[in-house]
Amino acid sequence: MTYYVPKGGLPPQTALTTDRARFTEAYAVIPARTLSDITSSYLPGWDGMRMWVLARPLSGFAETFSQYVVEVSPGGGSDHPEADPGAEAVLFVVDGALALTVDGAEHALEPGSYAFLPPGTDWTLRNNGAGTAAFHWIRKAYHRVEGLDVPPAFVTREQDVAPLEMPGTDGAWSTTRFVDLADLRHDMHVNIVNFQPGGAIPFPETHVMEHGLYVLEGKAVYLLNQDWVEVEAGDFMWLRAFCPQACYAGGPGPFRYLLYKDVNRHVELRV
Repeated sequence: MTYYVPKGGLPPQTALTTDRARFTEAYAVIPARTLSDITSSYLPGWDGMRMWVLARPLSGFAETFSQYVVEVSPGGGSDHPEADPGAEAVLFVVDGALALTVDGAEHALEPGSYAFLPPGTDWTLRNNGAGTAAFHWIRKAYHRVEGLDVPPAFVTREQDVAPLEMPGTDGAWSTTRFVDLADLRHDMHVNIVNFQPGGAIPFPETHVMEHGLYVLEGKAVYLLNQDWVEVEAGDFMWLRAFCPQACYAGGPGPFRYLLYKDVNRHVELRV
């Protein structure tokens, strides 16, 4: 399986300024080359790391989650990575090797590894290898519901989860789901959506869930609100609730993206 890994750097002075970057009232597109040295950020409590912030809550736009791409140098990491005790997280590794400790148990992470960390989890993350590692870190304030337990932490790999074919698509469109749809303890899903060349979302999806879509592999044309936009590996799309979306994967290889959405909770009527 292939995962795009940002490498930073800076476009040369000869590069064209014109790009596919967009920020509209309904969606945003952050192209891969935007993740340069000058757009990286850092966090207290971490060693040997930098990150790119792809999404953060903004009033009137996407409001439920944040998403980072984090790069960790050899020897780097954190013993106290999460400052918010109410935050849940998904980590998805795209490069290198990392050692994740969850409540005293150590897990070796590699490209394709996926970890769910509920709020209040005692966890650490270290790069004990010789090469740089990179992972996606998706965070959300967990929405507790009376009568529902907080879901437990777990670690798995994409390679160990069979994709589920979407009905009537003969495998052209499938979704790798890491959480059971019927498990209402979870208030967010982070899945991988897969298209074979020619696969499509054949209608404009319009729904209450906010989305973050990071293209792991391939290219496609994506309908965002009223605009068809070309996207490729390393691009990020940020969709406001009810933004119409569809796509067509033109090939020559698979088109795959990491997808965030908020699920399974009442709509808040007061803010």
